[in-house]
Amino acid sequence: MNSYTVTDPGSGEELRSFPVDTDAEIDSKLDAGHDAYKSWARTTIEERAALLRRLAQLHEDRQDTLAEIAQREMGKSREDALGEIGVCVSIYRYYADNAAAFLADETIDVFSGPGTAIVQRRPIGILLGIMPWNFPYYQVARFAGPNLALGNTILLKPAPQCPESGLALQSLFDDAGFPAGTYNNIFATNEQVERIIADPRVQGVSVTGSERAGAAIAEIAGRNLKKVVLELGGSDPFIVLGVSDMDEAVDAAFEARMENTGQSCNAGKRVIVLDELYDDFVARYTAKMLARPASPVSSLVAAERLSDQVDRAVASGASLETSGERNGAWFPPGVLTGVQPGGDVFYEEFFGPVAMVFRVRDEDEAIRIANDTPFGLGSYLFSTDPEQVKRVSEQIEAGMVYVNGFGGEGAELPFGGVKRSGFGRELGRHGIDEFANKKLIRTLRQP
Repeated sequence: MNSYTVTDPGSGEELRSFPVDTDAEIDSKLDAGHDAYKSWARTTIEERAALLRRLAQLHEDRQDTLAEIAQREMGKSREDALGEIGVCVSIYRYYADNAAAFLADETIDVFSGPGTAIVQRRPIGILLGIMPWNFPYYQVARFAGPNLALGNTILLKPAPQCPESGLALQSLFDDAGFPAGTYNNIFATNEQVERIIADPRVQGVSVTGSERAGAAIAEIAGRNLKKVVLELGGSDPFIVLGVSDMDEAVDAAFEARMENTGQSCNAGKRVIVLDELYDDFVARYTAKMLARPASPVSSLVAAERLSDQVDRAVASGASLETSGERNGAWFPPGVLTGVQPGGDVFYEEFFGPVAMVFRVRDEDEAIRIANDTPFGLGSYLFSTDPEQVKRVSEQIEAGMVYVNGFGGEGAELPFGGVKRSGFGRELGRHGIDEFANKKLIRTLRQP
């Protein structure tokens, strides 16, 4: 890889290209990050919070420009892009408002002898963030917001197809007044990333992306004894066991599948419906999916990958309902029924506007199919029975369960998964703890 290139997914036209950083430029940014850390870690939480508030305001002020960049880079709709930027604003303001409480000294009751004990949460150094293309602003906010509030400094590698958003974010941090070196955008190759992780000044790595990328980075981080947080793929179940309003449940399933043109790790990709509700639900759901016009997915390669998955599913006996044919990266929404559990396709993540739907006899079968996946990021559950909600929620093998609705994420709520969806948490109080030194100070006798 010699460049980071913007290619319009709708037309396939290459719009702009940026060279990767040289090794000397990478070294300079590592030096700057380390030098900045020495002073940034000693600033007050109030000073750091003030800069986060300025950063949030600049996101609002420049939202139109930021949205246009996301449209060019990965085909995101203007509505989705503006929504993403709004979430970033809420994240930066959340940590500005709450960091002082999260980082306050924690008193430990001592039973092992005389004296007192406290735990302090302190920064650890430079952190490397490796970000995906599907949410070029939101993913950065989830990583950078809490860690800058804590006092760490950031090296941020955007996805190779998102250089303009990476540079736009650098300008936002600079213009907000963050000290030089506190936040540095880098255009790095895989080989340079390995060298960065090995650098003793880098203390941790956060990765949002594919299983393959996460496994590769985790292996490098492990060799170098670096903390890593992984938010990887998902094949989230959307379980329908009872509804008080069928249209409400169908709308939620549609939004859960089609947000960001279906290119979200925690999208509701596998719809699991109780037998007695199946025919009505699937008829309405399919009609709603097929009424959505085709949109470009992030790239021609992504469209070809999804086409191959759909073709293999149909070849294995599944039925496809769709409103049309793929045209380059333009992909019409589709609904697959009859996908057989146990086949290769059943266990894969579909990253785009295609859903798999399963009919189940009862609650137990719904749980079995929901958990029969290598992933464990999020999940959705519709039920009118509180006891069933409690029972099923406890048995779902996922990092998150959303009950009777879609769109329940928030800056205050932890985000993350289990199994091959990764480990660690972002957002909320849990997100600021991942790269903190939880330092014990034990005083046996006052001086």
